Amino acid sequence: MQLRVEERNIFGKKLKPLREEGKLPAVLYGAKAKNKPLFVNLKDFIKIWKEAGESTIVDLKEGEKEFNVLIHEVDIDPIKNKPIHVDFLAVRMDELISAPTPLVFEGEAPAVKSLGGVLVKVMHEVEVEALPGDLPHELKVDISKLEVFDDKITLGDVVLPKGVSIIASLDEVIALVEPPRGEEEESEAPSVEDVEVEKKGKKPIEGEEGEEEKK
Repeated sequence: MQLRVEERNIFGKKLKPLREEGKLPAVLYGAKAKNKPLFVNLKDFIKIWKEAGESTIVDLKEGEKEFNVLIHEVDIDPIKNKPIHVDFLAVRMDELISAPTPLVFEGEAPAVKSLGGVLVKVMHEVEVEALPGDLPHELKVDISKLEVFDDKITLGDVVLPKGVSIIASLDEVIALVEPPRGEEEESEAPSVEDVEVEKKGKKPIEGEEGEEEKK
């Protein structure tokens, strides 16, 4: 996956019209790269971002220069829901790095299908460590192991590609199935009748009676 970028020497409020033209401000930093402001085509970036996420190496090309980078951080416009700035982290292919990797849940949990339980996904991504070329795009989690309510899937159950390790305790729970709630637990809100009884039996606030007598 390759992204072409160009040098940027425009900052601040002057960026607004260029964003509207489809130019996304970016910055490159990391291995063999000093902080360098850049522009990247917004549509091209969104396409690559969807495919690469934050754990796949992207070939960043500026003129004749090329950098192996990770999409490190993306700022999103909360109104338009579009990227307004991106950080590219240049990496060395011979050094271990860490990156957040999405967990993809596959299969069907018998405790949900047969017992009517509720699947709870405790984690949606995990930090892994590997050489840049070995970083996985995602890690698959087989939930078919959840046969009864006492079953849990932990990080230790995840099958890792060669050269990849998880930066967390392998005992941490990824997913489990909770029993269905009983009818008596479905609603803890008071009924209309309860509210009416509470209103009728409500005691006056201290001082209210005295204030009425004064009137």
